[in-house]
Amino acid sequence: MERAIDIANYICKEYRKISGEAIDEMKLHKLLYFSQRENIAITGTPLFDDIFEGWRYGPVCVSVRNHFFQGEMTCRSYENLSEFSEYIVKNIVIQYGEMASWKLSKISHKETSWINSRKGLAANENGDNPLKLEDIISDAEKVRPYDPIWDMYIDEFENYEESK
Repeated sequence: MERAIDIANYICKEYRKISGEAIDEMKLHKLLYFSQRENIAITGTPLFDDIFEGWRYGPVCVSVRNHFFQGEMTCRSYENLSEFSEYIVKNIVIQYGEMASWKLSKISHKETSWINSRKGLAANENGDNPLKLEDIISDAEKVRPYDPIWDMYIDEFENYEESK
């Protein structure tokens, strides 16, 4: 299993490579959440153990926030990720990285895990309720993972192999 901080650093690196810009905090947390959800959708297991909290603008991984955002955000080097983890995360950065942070926030507001973590909170409250893993798993079941490099859905790879 990977560490959320290493995934976040990898996201920073890949985002800068693709966009030429530094990533903002909101986008980092949303891409981190989507990476977690995507890994669950494909493998049935989480990418990392760190939890997300249901903040006002979407899921926030507090351990990553505490690491990066004490003053100015600085992406650091990271422990090597598995090749498969890099594949998942890079696909997320390619698929969602061009979207504005506010759009990613709106997308995350449709996730059952975030909605459930916000129960009892006013819309303008930050909140610190954790997103439950079983709710993220439920969100993952609604996703059809896509590979932007091959321009195919992941489940089509199996069909492609069967047709050979």
